This record gives sequence, C-alpha cells and structure tokens, in this order.
Amino acid sequence: MKIWIYSLISLFWVSIVHAADPINLVSAHPEQLEKIEGNELVWKDGTRMVISDGSKKETFDEMLNQPSLEYQLSQTYPVGAELEPVPAKDSDPGRIRYEPFFRKMYGDTASDVEKNLRTIQWMPNTYPQKLRVTTVNGVDKRLERISEKLEALSDELKIFGAKLGGGFYWRKISGTSRLSAHSFGIAIDLNTDKSDYWRWVRRKVGEVAEYHNQVPLEIVKLFEEEGFIWGGRWYHFDTMHFEYRPELIKKSDPGSATE
Repeated sequence: MKIWIYSLISLFWVSIVHAADPINLVSAHPEQLEKIEGNELVWKDGTRMVISDGSKKETFDEMLNQPSLEYQLSQTYPVGAELEPVPAKDSDPGRIRYEPFFRKMYGDTASDVEKNLRTIQWMPNTYPQKLRVTTVNGVDKRLERISEKLEALSDELKIFGAKLGGGFYWRKISGTSRLSAHSFGIAIDLNTDKSDYWRWVRRKVGEVAEYHNQVPLEIVKLFEEEGFIWGGRWYHFDTMHFEYRPELIKKSDPGSATE
C-alpha cells in the first residue's frame, strides 16, 4: 500500500516539474543568459548552472527548501486568470527559488545588489513614496510604468498603491533560512492595510488558513503585464507581494512581458 501511495506522489511531482520549459529562462532574460545546453543553463559570461540535480523530491516542502532550477520552474503561473477558483493545495508558482540563480543575476551580497539599485518615485501625484529597486532587467522602469498606470485608475483602485510595505530589503523570509525576493530588489509589497498573508491567519504550524484576498484583478493585471507575478495566486497566499519573474509568465499570453 505504501509503495502504491509513494508512486502516486512521485508521478504527481514529476508531472508538475515538467509544467514549464527551462528555455523560458533564456527568452525572459536575454541580456544575461545565452542558452540551454543539455542539463545546463549557460550564462553570457560562460557560467554554467545545472538545471536538474537528479534528485526527486516527494513533497512540496522538500522542493521549497532544497530547490534546483528544475523545481524553480516546476509550476506554471496562471497569468491573467480570474481570481476564482482559489489556488489548489501547494500551488505556489514562483515561490520556489534557486538562490544561486538570483545571486548571479542581481548580486551575491547585499552590497552587490545595492550597486544596481535606484530610488524611484512611486505614485508621485497621489500617494508619493520612495521605492528602492534594482535596475537589472529594467525592473525600475517597469515599476515606474505601473505607478503611472495605477495613478490613472479610480480612487477606489489607486488606494491599493498607498502605504507601500517596501521594496529592497536584504533579509530571510520569516521562519525560514531562505532569502526573500526583496533581497534582490525585484519585489514590492503594496498597501498592507488591504492585504492578506497566510502566516497572519494560520491556525497551527504547517496549516494554511482559508484563502483571503482584497486586491482587485485590475491591480494584478497591471503588474503581470510588466512581468511580475502576484503572491495572491499562491496557496500560501501573500496578496501584498509582487515580484519580477518573467520566465513564469506564459509566453502565449498576448500581454506577456516575455514575448
């Protein structure tokens, strides 16, 4: 019986792992990445990174805490989808991050990342704030465009851009040894007064409470059009959180930033 159950689990994870094509990495980051060659990602400077380390994880937590490039791409992000139904259990596209990839792309240390940071003016005409983000991959310019579009929306929608929770901040994710996407200057947290986070409402250790969200789809789409994924599309929901991950945006989408 146990063998049968483990076989089902293994097949489940294998099917997820092949949900995304590693070639998306290259097409999404053409300035830094050269090609996929066999089981390796080749960078423009000749650096090579193994895509699959050959290990097969049986649980989502194993994939999350022992990631590889293969597992980083293991779930397809549903760009443009409606907000219903809520994410399936452990469907967290983008939450698995292979840290060496981000350290190579954006900076190996806090000081390395800071060399490429720029302070932008966020919603200068309505809710003026300063935001420090990376210039790598034009993340700063993308956020400026989002800010401009956000200010053109109705008062009921633009309020979601007020009271930013932050941009660059080199830190570990609460309760883990994993670096936050904020460490690389590629993430932004919107109005925390109108956000929901699974750790704020969980009941027991390891248990995720019922999904909650207040962020309208109109806001989400502004970010997705610029290559940002949204934490509200995660089972472990973090609805204030947006991070630049164009390789996870479906290339078939007409508004995809990776095309």
